[in-house]
Amino acid sequence: MMNENLGSIMTKAVITVSPNDSLAVVKEIMDRYRVHHVPVTESLKLVGLISTYDLLKLNRPFDDYRNLLAADIMTTRLATLEPDDKVGSAAEVFLEHMFHAIPIINEAHERS
Repeated sequence: MMNENLGSIMTKAVITVSPNDSLAVVKEIMDRYRVHHVPVTESLKLVGLISTYDLLKLNRPFDDYRNLLAADIMTTRLATLEPDDKVGSAAEVFLEHMFHAIPIINEAHERS
């Protein structure tokens, strides 16, 4: 399994938001699809990631989410891998950095 390509096991139907989407939209996606991370893309290029922890540490009422944008809180310095990278490489990144998600992108930095 560790020698399999990430492309064979990764989630391919990824729901994304744009930097200009409100956090209310992000929260709705997280709740509806039961996900903990939402990629932020602009013209198919990955520009950030928002996690449930990012929303939690805001410590703001949900009513405020309509007035805040994904760009306001998204993490922009991301570790990424490509579909041809091996599962073992992902395991190393998870263990070394204690990440809970690693976006898989192609060489053009677009989500795969």
